[in-house]
Amino acid sequence: MLTERELEVLEYVCKGYSNSEIADALFISEHTAKAHVTAILRKFDVKNRTIAAYFAGKNHIL
Repeated sequence: MLTERELEVLEYVCKGYSNSEIADALFISEHTAKAHVTAILRKFDVKNRTIAAYFAGKNHIL
């Protein structure tokens, strides 16, 4: 369902990282981090990153 990179980004989302912090941690641009987060939200069909983190935990995605 998620790409390998999206899973990496999701780990940081679950830790409460901002897009800027995710970008720094993964050595990508903030724009790219935001694009990955947006893709995760779309694939999970959720409205925000908090719900995405909850969904990931509830469904044992990480």
